Amino acid sequence: MRVISGEKKGMRLFSTKDKNTRPTEDRIKEALFNILTDIDDNSMVLDLFAGTGSVGIEFLSRGAKFAVFSEKSKTNIKCIRDNLNHTNYTKKSKIYFGDYVDNLKNIAKDFTGFDYIFIDPPYDEAKMYYNSLNLIYRLKLLNFEGIIILESNIELDLKKYNIIKEKKYGKKLIYFIDLGVNYENNISR
Repeated sequence: MRVISGEKKGMRLFSTKDKNTRPTEDRIKEALFNILTDIDDNSMVLDLFAGTGSVGIEFLSRGAKFAVFSEKSKTNIKCIRDNLNHTNYTKKSKIYFGDYVDNLKNIAKDFTGFDYIFIDPPYDEAKMYYNSLNLIYRLKLLNFEGIIILESNIELDLKKYNIIKEKKYGKKLIYFIDLGVNYENNISR
């Protein structure tokens, strides 16, 4: 596992011993970021179910301003810390330890307006995807023009969302979603 591009291109990252963690493969990360193209240097990123933190670190390497990592495994938290120390991104990041629902509520107290939110639950439980999307909406965590990226091994029923792009890589599905909401006026686009 390595950083694909940007400031830390080619840097190897530590992996985790947590059996429930499936780090996003390098080829998937590369494809994902080819679609996203340039990351603005004011971009705020949330890596939900962060695992090793490799996706959030990739965003930072490509110029994102700040990344927030949410993870419930102590083993993975250590791995994320090690990777942030290794890449010198500790000052451009914050880690939340705990269940994703509690973490999202706590993150909403500290941050608003994420430009990118990456969601890849460890067990591919559809419920975790839907709960995450609903909480992100309710807590107003996504910027008006922000993008949610879902990585999944299962097909998801996302008809009620504005899917910008959907890609399949082997068994992996990547969804790019725009919630299309102006929170201030509570108007869907």
